Amino acid sequence: QVQLEESGGGLVQAGGSLRLSCEASGRTFSSYYMGWFRQAPGKEREFVASIRWSGGITNYADSVKGRFTISGENAKNTVYLQMNSLKPEDTALYYCAARGSPWSSPHPSGYDYWGQGTQVTVSS
Repeated sequence: QVQLEESGGGLVQAGGSLRLSCEASGRTFSSYYMGWFRQAPGKEREFVASIRWSGGITNYADSVKGRFTISGENAKNTVYLQMNSLKPEDTALYYCAARGSPWSSPHPSGYDYWGQGTQVTVSS
């Protein structure tokens, strides 16, 4: 089993920055892909970014490219999502997820473990 715990959400003005953290525990993660997803009220959960735990290969949704950066710190079993130039449309509940595969996936159904989520609200 894998346990994931997100932190770092909050309220920020448009143009501001936040850094989300996801601490993983329970198993070794060298073969996992870690992902960030988000879900706004009334909308489906959507892919934001992913990183291969071993090798650091990253993938991003087009809507966040150039603004968000995903990174990992193996020694702390923690994945980060640095979010800059935030927009009101980035407002959502952000989830961390783990995938038991060496290949990335943009689909929520491709991930095996999920955190509880952390709320990000961007005011205009």
